Amino acid sequence: MAHSSPALEDAGKAVLRISLGLLILLHGIAKLSGGIGFITGMVEKAGLPPVLAYGVYVGEVLAPLLLIGGLWTRAAALVVAVNMLFAVGLVHMGQITSLSETGGWALELQGMFYFAAVAVMLMGAGRFSIGGSGGRWN
Repeated sequence: MAHSSPALEDAGKAVLRISLGLLILLHGIAKLSGGIGFITGMVEKAGLPPVLAYGVYVGEVLAPLLLIGGLWTRAAALVVAVNMLFAVGLVHMGQITSLSETGGWALELQGMFYFAAVAVMLMGAGRFSIGGSGGRWN
């Protein structure tokens, strides 16, 4: 097997963080256009302060934009991971042990978002980013 070059590793990091950022950002855009009333209701039902619902804008708009650009990447990935834990806890907890009709985990999308965010948090942005590979949070 050929050894991976640093440029290829940085390209892989860029593909992962940009695709994660874009896919999460689409959820954020839907919330910007449709509002977060349903999230506020779920947060209240869980006994949490309703203002916490506005964190979805941080987790699904701001953090993905930072991921796409590669700025404060590790912190942004942490925010996305925490956002996914909230999403599962508030919306999808009943599906956590379920399989889909095709045999996959019912929460495979949420799981993929969560684990991709954890991977980006561990690896950083790489050099193909605004913050470069040397920054503390990149």
